[in-house]
Amino acid sequence: MARIVVITSGKGGVGKTTVSANFGWALANLKQKVLVVDADLGLNNLDVVMGVEDKIQYDIIDVIEGKCRTKQAILQDDKNEYLYILPSYHTCSSYKIDAEKIIQVLQEVEYMFDYILIDCPAGVDEGFDRAVTCSHEAIVVTTPHISAIRDADKVITLLYSYHLDKVHLVINRARGDLMCTGEMLDVSTISNFLNIPLLGVIPEDDEVPTQLLQGGMVSKSQAKYAFDILANNFHNGAEEIFDCTKKYKGLIGMVRRNIKRKI
Repeated sequence: MARIVVITSGKGGVGKTTVSANFGWALANLKQKVLVVDADLGLNNLDVVMGVEDKIQYDIIDVIEGKCRTKQAILQDDKNEYLYILPSYHTCSSYKIDAEKIIQVLQEVEYMFDYILIDCPAGVDEGFDRAVTCSHEAIVVTTPHISAIRDADKVITLLYSYHLDKVHLVINRARGDLMCTGEMLDVSTISNFLNIPLLGVIPEDDEVPTQLLQGGMVSKSQAKYAFDILANNFHNGAEEIFDCTKKYKGLIGMVRRNIKRKI
């Protein structure tokens, strides 16, 4: 049966959906069958990030309302045979959709997959409860900013009440140049403060927004490499963490930092 993992943050705007999509892609590259589920009912954009918005015929709401079977709503990625998405609907009123309905949908197909990743809505309201209740594990995404870290801390406290098997941390949009100069909280400070296992660090990478505009996953960049490390840690139990500060250390690193400031 699949490991069902909710990817959450509490705060919006930390790149949670981008992490969900690219983490799924990286796991699929390990030849694991991965289903990424958009649980953000009404404000979803996972389909855009994964480049499948024009291919949707059915969505998770159609499944819940009995208009189609779950398998009919699942889309396979064009470029990776191991990666699938269960999209959501853009204008759905989610007040009638409880966790039990989502669980029933996932139970129909969980035997088909190694991993089911649930892209959780921002906030800690009904949408959060719906997504977390369906899951076995959680990944909390934060950025190295005080407001995001504070919200992540609140979410972690809430997650403990759900008695999940594991709760992991991913630090997204980490700027190694600013961490080297002390202008941004470093990875160890964030990890120690939140006090949950650090699963991975994803660097701030100009290739990410460019790739998202084109639709599809990140490729040929430092972020791509970091997502590969993240997937290997999660699937194989490795403990490597991408070092976003490495290229900004030493004399050459100082030059790189100065150049980056002027760009």
